[in-house]
Amino acid sequence: MSDSSSLAPLRNRTFDELAVGDRARIERTLGLRDIQLFAAVSGDVNPQHLDPDYAAHTPFQGIIAHGMWGASLISAVLGTQLPGPGTLYLSQSLTFRAPVRVGDTVAVEVRITALEPQHRHVRLACACTLPDGTVAIEGEALVQAPLESIECARTTLPEIHIQDPAHGGLHTLLAHVRGLEPIRVAVVHSCDEISLRAALDARREGLIDPILVAPRARLERTAQALGATLDGLDIRDVPHSHAAAGQAVALARAGEVEALMKGSLHTDELMAAVVAGDGLRTKRRVSHCYLMQTPRYPRPFIITDAAINIAPTLDQKADIIRNAIDLAHAIGVAEPRVAILAAVETVSAAMPATLDAAALCKMADRGQITGGRLDGPLAFDNAVSLAAAHVKGIRSEVAGLADILVTPDLESGNMLAKQLMYLGDAASAGLVLGARVPIILTSRSDTYESRIASCALALLLARHYRSTPL
Repeated sequence: MSDSSSLAPLRNRTFDELAVGDRARIERTLGLRDIQLFAAVSGDVNPQHLDPDYAAHTPFQGIIAHGMWGASLISAVLGTQLPGPGTLYLSQSLTFRAPVRVGDTVAVEVRITALEPQHRHVRLACACTLPDGTVAIEGEALVQAPLESIECARTTLPEIHIQDPAHGGLHTLLAHVRGLEPIRVAVVHSCDEISLRAALDARREGLIDPILVAPRARLERTAQALGATLDGLDIRDVPHSHAAAGQAVALARAGEVEALMKGSLHTDELMAAVVAGDGLRTKRRVSHCYLMQTPRYPRPFIITDAAINIAPTLDQKADIIRNAIDLAHAIGVAEPRVAILAAVETVSAAMPATLDAAALCKMADRGQITGGRLDGPLAFDNAVSLAAAHVKGIRSEVAGLADILVTPDLESGNMLAKQLMYLGDAASAGLVLGARVPIILTSRSDTYESRIASCALALLLARHYRSTPL
């Protein structure tokens, strides 16, 4: 552990307390977040440090730390340990000899080589060393040591969350679809205030042109309770929710709408009409995808399946992956990295999820699943953390960089998604894919932003289906 994480107070050493040969040392393990924070503070956005695809084709064959990140650790030792608080940094020479990669633990050591009493100057040899003994950075520092003893409490640093401005959170899907023509959407039985408001809000945002399929009298009462008007809206009067689902599916089958949006009926009731013999089936198994963004991950990612398939078979998982890849393509990810999750990253006959993961990867090798890069089984930490993958010796194009997380079953997928939403401050949007049209499947507990983002996502996917229908 690095001394910088200690709760002990900071104490310095005055010039008179120093001797040639004295040394101090800290250790720090490089994480992707360290690189992002350094880039954010310094403005050094060289793709060698931030873009995995670019970095893979450089001589270093992967992301490496900024050279000055290591140099800053030398400054940390000088300022907190030797000589410590009150030290004045005068000059520093550095030679960069080897790259530092995500997951590397760097030992940072300074050693006093000369003392110059006239001005309390101290010369120190400095080195950043990798676990195999390779010296990554070395040089010499010249400092002025403090005259007086200082003891002070360590400052508690704030927690910093990284948000990638290029993606910016799911609500900024609006920026990507702004200016696009809205799609015709059958809103199925929006007979409560939450679902009707969602449809009206999405219309106001220019995302959908809704057809309200529901009992007219109930719609009008709901609109009155909202203080909203239904003037100018296309309403298809039906007697009940079951009829609303059937009519909405018929509209999609006839090409009158490009998406469905769930209202105040149960998901099972809507999906039964979708997968019925005369419904909206395709050669694909239908599945659900969450598009999520968390402050601690550098880009949006997809979790599937968390709402439709309870215990998917191998063939069903293959379709679940194909659907998720389609969604990734629709939002602009040309070759998504697909992590097939399990509890461990090794194949075990006692854990069926690991066998499925291995088989799915082989299916991708044989061209049965295309459009993305698959790897698995991967434990969750290995899928989203380059450092965790590095520590476990996993060499993969997917590990630590996943765009799609494929869970073993609905229970694990739903728990993962909800944990990220409620404990990880994740923003989310949700769709059902694999039918002829995308289905906006929102929950009563979803936020305004989530509902609008789901409609924006449906707009992008519907446009994608125009050129590449299922």
